[in-house]
Amino acid sequence: MKKNLLLLLLLIASAGAWAQHTISGTITDAKTGETLIGATVYDTISKKGAATNQHGRFTLTLKESKAVLRVSYVGYETQFHPMEIDKNQRLDVQLKGSVTLSEVVITGERVQHVESSQSSIIELPVEQVKSVPVIFGETDVIKVVQLLPGVQSGSEGMSGMYVRGGGPDENLFLLDGVPMYNVNHLGGFFSAFNSDAVKNITLYKGSFPAHFSSRLSSVLDITTNNGNDKEYHGGVGVGLISAKFNLEGPIIKEKTTFSISGRRTYGDALLQPIIALVAASEGMGDEKVNAGYYFYDLNAKITHKFNNRSRLYASYYMGDDALYAKYKYFHNSLEKDFMRLGYNWGNIVGSVRWNYELTPKLFMNVTGAYTRYRNNLALTEESVYLRYTDSYTMGFNSGIQDLTARADFDYAPSPDHAVKFGGQVLHHIFKPETSSIKVSENDEEDSYKFDTIIGQSIVHANEMMLYAEDDWRINDWLKVNAGLNMTGFQVQGVFYPSVQPRLSGRILFNDRLSAKVGYAYMTQYLHLLSNSSISLPTDLWVPVTARIKPMTSQQVAAGLFYNVLDLNLSVEGYYKYMDNLLEYKDGASFWGNSQGWEDKVCMGRGWAYGVEFLAQKSVGRLTGWLGYTWSHTDRKFDREGNILNAGRTFPAKYDRRHDVSLVLTYKFNEHIDASASWVFSSGNTATLPMQDIDPSEEGADQRYPYYYNYEVPYVSSRNNYRMPNYHRMDVSVNFHKKLRRGKRTINISIYNVYNHQNPYLVYESYAYDFRTGNDTRVLKQLSIFPILPSISYNWTF
Repeated sequence: MKKNLLLLLLLIASAGAWAQHTISGTITDAKTGETLIGATVYDTISKKGAATNQHGRFTLTLKESKAVLRVSYVGYETQFHPMEIDKNQRLDVQLKGSVTLSEVVITGERVQHVESSQSSIIELPVEQVKSVPVIFGETDVIKVVQLLPGVQSGSEGMSGMYVRGGGPDENLFLLDGVPMYNVNHLGGFFSAFNSDAVKNITLYKGSFPAHFSSRLSSVLDITTNNGNDKEYHGGVGVGLISAKFNLEGPIIKEKTTFSISGRRTYGDALLQPIIALVAASEGMGDEKVNAGYYFYDLNAKITHKFNNRSRLYASYYMGDDALYAKYKYFHNSLEKDFMRLGYNWGNIVGSVRWNYELTPKLFMNVTGAYTRYRNNLALTEESVYLRYTDSYTMGFNSGIQDLTARADFDYAPSPDHAVKFGGQVLHHIFKPETSSIKVSENDEEDSYKFDTIIGQSIVHANEMMLYAEDDWRINDWLKVNAGLNMTGFQVQGVFYPSVQPRLSGRILFNDRLSAKVGYAYMTQYLHLLSNSSISLPTDLWVPVTARIKPMTSQQVAAGLFYNVLDLNLSVEGYYKYMDNLLEYKDGASFWGNSQGWEDKVCMGRGWAYGVEFLAQKSVGRLTGWLGYTWSHTDRKFDREGNILNAGRTFPAKYDRRHDVSLVLTYKFNEHIDASASWVFSSGNTATLPMQDIDPSEEGADQRYPYYYNYEVPYVSSRNNYRMPNYHRMDVSVNFHKKLRRGKRTINISIYNVYNHQNPYLVYESYAYDFRTGNDTRVLKQLSIFPILPSISYNWTF
């Protein structure tokens, strides 16, 4: 495996041996010093170009003696730099914000343009994310991503992502290059990403570059702000359910910067007077009740510039959800009862990165990272009478930790080759659920104590990865990105290797029209055990085992990409085959206990195919996009010992035929702008009995005992019912005003403007039938979000 990788690198390097001189540098914002990701550097003489990487750096090797470099980035003034190419040179460029494009909401697809070899990729700047109206006025990265073609949401208001037929655990979420396992708050109603801390968002849906691995369906790569290196900036915001702040600036001007952002909900504080009022009205003078829920996020980052060739980054994220309840009851002065409940779950993500320009052609980035997700539950009951004390404590703990070491290299041997290679070693520490029980009884004469811990042992696993890829410009009309990703996973004496080829290409018809095609093979070694479409803290990540093999997928995508005036158009079709997918057996369930989970699931296969259309306008007063997806997703479990639905094909839970999203933003003037979004999607599937039969017949629901004198529900097949269609409109208006110091913005948003009762779930119930005089089984719909207005205030300086 290593020999193949070395041979590939030697072939790539030899292909560019003729190159002469290299121009390298960094593109930054002239006002803030922030690096610009995806800025282009193009030589108007040789017609060669390059784009900046995740660190704002570019490398361009030319054989011509002269060059005129055009440096551009959407929303910034384009600069031209004539150069004599007689040696390796460095060019650091500071771009100024464009006056003529001051009305632009920066484009969200600048990577997926006509000339790129990559397809199935969308880049979203934070400015666009913040303009989209969402629930309670809370800017939500994932909910905006859900509005893109090929991405579906789960239930009403959920932050789960279902990309091209995949499940919610098949998405890789990266925060500054480090994986996050739990990206939701409040059961999935809000994402864990604070938009004030985010600089850039890139979504990969297919044609994955070789430097990505470990998930089947998508990669959401999020980069946080480095911090302003010239002056201090910040802001505070207050909404209906949360408050937030951010502050950034130089520690050492133009050398060391910091950026810190925080957010916290205060529903628990608002709940206290309501609890007190209810207690007073119910005459609960001898009882004291306190309960609440909140979540918080904290992002911090320090960046140090040693020189133009070397930078150091230290990033930290911490986010938690907390649910608590306290109850005290005073029977009299001698007797009292206590009850305390505490439930906390959340992430810690920390990383240190050092990047260094080894040569003008070779750039290195080294990362060390730590990730932790855990959830802890503690319940205590205590009774006190005179000197007698009786207490009972129960605890539940689980989690996962990762230690990561990674090295990435960018190599530009010639203007026609952009090579990436590197490797990663990741150590997983799986902490399955452990339960603790403590019982204590004490009085003057005797005492009794019981203390035990029940649970599974910690599981250690190692994951290794090597990759190499080359973005090769073969000629003026043909460009190919070819790569190889090799991974291995070792756990409990079992080793799973995987070789994953990646290939994508572009045919350029003219400077406005291109065709792209891509293929990607992916392997996933982790599974998420969950019993609900809601993201719950009891969901557990578990590794593959000797019995449960890694999930794999093969995806082919092809599309046309066209630019006309200020409108970007794309249409793309895909087909994805997936193997070793997991589904629960009929009647099996999981509630925070992974004991024997292998016996509760079946392994099978699935396939998904569809067509995605995107029209995006990024220039002018009116900006936004229209997206449409037609898709089909099926599953089949017909292998011996893994049979579901009698081995017949059935639709996946989130198989939806149609998804439409329309997002528009209009800037009236410098003081007022407005946004609106409308979404429509076909209903999800569900498994429900649609008729009644004799209990002895095949397919009868065995939850109902035989001693019933009437027929029992009959389930014809898995996911046999399709829920009603979903549609909703949201609107928001921003009112801006410049103050003596800073700027204030008042946002008014309305979620679900026309109050459509969308289905959250459908369940069985009974209704009295006046014609027959009997109870009749019916299906009822539960909706949870009516029209919801909100208001928020933000001040920035």
